[in-house]
Amino acid sequence: MESSLSFIRGLGRHREASVFAMLAAVAIYLSFASDYFLEPRNLLNVGRQASVVAIVALGQALVIIARGIDLSVGSIIGLSAVVAAVLLRDTGSETIGIAGGLATGLACGVFNGVLYTRFRINPFIATLGTLSIARGIALLMTGGIPVPFGGIAEFIGAGRIYNIPVSFLLMIVLAVIVHIFANRTVTGREIYAIGDNPKAARLAGVNIRYIRLFVFAFCGLLAGLGGLILAGNLASADPNLGMGYELDVIAAVILGGTALSGGRGSIIGVIIGALLMALLNNAFVLLGISAYWQVVTKGLVIIFAVGLDGLQRGGDDD
Repeated sequence: MESSLSFIRGLGRHREASVFAMLAAVAIYLSFASDYFLEPRNLLNVGRQASVVAIVALGQALVIIARGIDLSVGSIIGLSAVVAAVLLRDTGSETIGIAGGLATGLACGVFNGVLYTRFRINPFIATLGTLSIARGIALLMTGGIPVPFGGIAEFIGAGRIYNIPVSFLLMIVLAVIVHIFANRTVTGREIYAIGDNPKAARLAGVNIRYIRLFVFAFCGLLAGLGGLILAGNLASADPNLGMGYELDVIAAVILGGTALSGGRGSIIGVIIGALLMALLNNAFVLLGISAYWQVVTKGLVIIFAVGLDGLQRGGDDD
């Protein structure tokens, strides 16, 4: 029993490698189980499905590293898409629509950050409230009816460059930028410092309130971008767009090695985690397994990932 726990703790200490191994194992199995898995069209589809989760997870990772959490990203996705589509419809300007959608995501993120930093509301409760508010506003704006949405957003969501989905390329670019930011800039190192030891960071002169406000705002902005990509891919903005995405995003972040306790996390791991989640969803489709099992699997993945984190911290405490 002890040897089994030691093995699991070892996986926790090398989370990126372990998640990549799981990703490879699932891919190898599917390559034998399904004749369609290795087709370029299917592989590109997996990348496209992973892109929105991964993009939003980049912001969520920074929030969790700084000892926060954002449960509202799914609703922000829906509200941002609706605002962008309504503005495009009413003004006829794609620029105003895109800017309005991104601004909506940013505003929601700032709102979450203010609730946490100014009003001292626990981020779990604050973002849970925003989740309901944002979804309600989206439904009120549309009456529950999808709004047509195209133009530039449709290119970002469904377009391809050299047959590669634009959203996937955007995910790669953003991942590189966020990785460099988190590991090579002063602000990035301060995010880790706050998550590791807020008191020590404060004594070192780190503006904790500003940093936490920043990570929530950035997370909201990326959720807004995710909403534009999803709506563009569907050519319509549904007020229920993004429902349940918070689970996929958090699962990708935690599975990728980001500690719920803060102070530790890998941007590369987040991308691998998002790809694994997309691959699991693809597996259910290819193997003809009921979609209801996808919900069960997501829950099991979250429990497994958090369990690895708990065992690792337990081993560190020993």
